[in-house]
Amino acid sequence: MASVEPARTSGAYGPKLRSRKHGAAIPLDDLDKRLLNLMQGAFPIAPQPYAHVAAEAGIAEQEAMARVKHLLEARIIRQVTPIFDTRALGYSSMLVAAKVDPENPWRAARIINEHPGVSHNYLRNHAFNIWFTIATEPDSPLGLDRTLEVLGAAAGADSIRQLPTLKLFKIRMDLEMEGDTKALATAAEAVAPAETERQPYDEFDIEVIRALQGDMPVVSEPYAPAAEKLGIDQQRLLDHLEGMRERRLLRRVAAILYHRRAGFSANGMGVWKVADERIMELGPRMAAFRGISHCYQRPTYRDWPYSIFTMAHGRSKEECDAILDSIADATGVHERATLYSSTEFKKIRLLYFTEDFRAWERKYAGV
Repeated sequence: MASVEPARTSGAYGPKLRSRKHGAAIPLDDLDKRLLNLMQGAFPIAPQPYAHVAAEAGIAEQEAMARVKHLLEARIIRQVTPIFDTRALGYSSMLVAAKVDPENPWRAARIINEHPGVSHNYLRNHAFNIWFTIATEPDSPLGLDRTLEVLGAAAGADSIRQLPTLKLFKIRMDLEMEGDTKALATAAEAVAPAETERQPYDEFDIEVIRALQGDMPVVSEPYAPAAEKLGIDQQRLLDHLEGMRERRLLRRVAAILYHRRAGFSANGMGVWKVADERIMELGPRMAAFRGISHCYQRPTYRDWPYSIFTMAHGRSKEECDAILDSIADATGVHERATLYSSTEFKKIRLLYFTEDFRAWERKYAGV
């Protein structure tokens, strides 16, 4: 396997950041920011969820919906959607780093993006310059390893580095719209690492996922259309969704934001060299910082000594650096590299149990 070169933080690989007059792409007042925080973390499974959100914000339901519609139209909110758990549904997934032609990474990115299981794909400031997440179905004829072989060959990758999750410490993409840099660089209470393996589910669970995944309408009863499609009453659907959450198939329902348009123009992947005997101690502590959305233990290699990955989101590179510097100060770990994204090639919510996966495998592997 090819050696990993030291990360670069300037020049052609440097982060491409935007400076906006208002931070976000449109002016956001305090109520917008409050609603965005609520919609990211407290959108309830209830007959009239916008009424609950509005009550928390101290406004009327109609105003809450009008503002959410405006934020969708302005592309501050990407979508309001259920977030299902990939691993609990039995999908195989991992982070992948690929080394492709640095003069034309867009060609490789377009091919990688064709796979329906690729949900995130970024150009980063490293010799391994394309970083993407990929998932394959539970009964995929190719499986994840063979899929990556086929995908790497089609994309013309010189080398591919597989970085599966060994331990999940945090996965919670909430942008803190009201807090400042100090708030983002502050640790909350550390929590135990999540242990989500494949959970049992049946055909009705699959039907519910197919009916509800994707963009939910901004109406007083947004769960009602899916219930009608399933031929059941809304309360039965809500009860079933609560059961899916208890079984860890459903993580939550939430608003997903366009990071850059919401004012968070930088994301830095801080990777840390942590001794094996300290990973279980320090992983939860690193994950507890409010500016960290994802925190994992991943495998190390002779030329890649970084075992803990933390994703920091900030309104500037300096804010991301402040979050990661605070982690270093709190944990005493100072051996790290920070990889910034300069281009977002793809970012979507994964759609489960569709025909697109098999169509890709037939096209590229004839299976």
